Amino acid sequence: MEIKIRRAVKEDCPRLLELVHELAEYERAPQEVTVALEHFIESGFGKEPVWWAFVATLHFTGADSPSLKEREFEGRAVGFALYYIRYSTWKGQAMYLEDILVTKEMRGKGIGKLLFDRLIEEAKEKKFNRIIWQVLEWNEPAINFYKKYNTQFDSEWVNCSMHV
Repeated sequence: MEIKIRRAVKEDCPRLLELVHELAEYERAPQEVTVALEHFIESGFGKEPVWWAFVATLHFTGADSPSLKEREFEGRAVGFALYYIRYSTWKGQAMYLEDILVTKEMRGKGIGKLLFDRLIEEAKEKKFNRIIWQVLEWNEPAINFYKKYNTQFDSEWVNCSMHV
């Protein structure tokens, strides 16, 4: 089995939204996903994109003996990492990792690591000074994954938002 990491293309958007919905289910907030496919596509592939993403896809060779579940995912996105540029008046541009997800059936195969390593490479190429993201305090599998990267966890700042 070969796992390929590539830049997302417009045609990936329906599958990416499926994965976003899977993430929302996992995070116990399925009703919170309200973005329309058209808006999602325009935001990533319109005249002025505001997000970029990498996708992970599975590919098999003739020597492989994939399970039926793995065969179901052949050539399709089984994971993604979506980011945008965040600006700090103190530190300059940073990569903000909005979402990273590997579909439940494909976890434990190193796909998350491949995606995260590709994000690090991208951040270095674009000369961002850091990568920033959030993780839910109860999401121990994700927290343990991030700890492998010597991540700094910040309990000082409080998240804020308001609807307009």
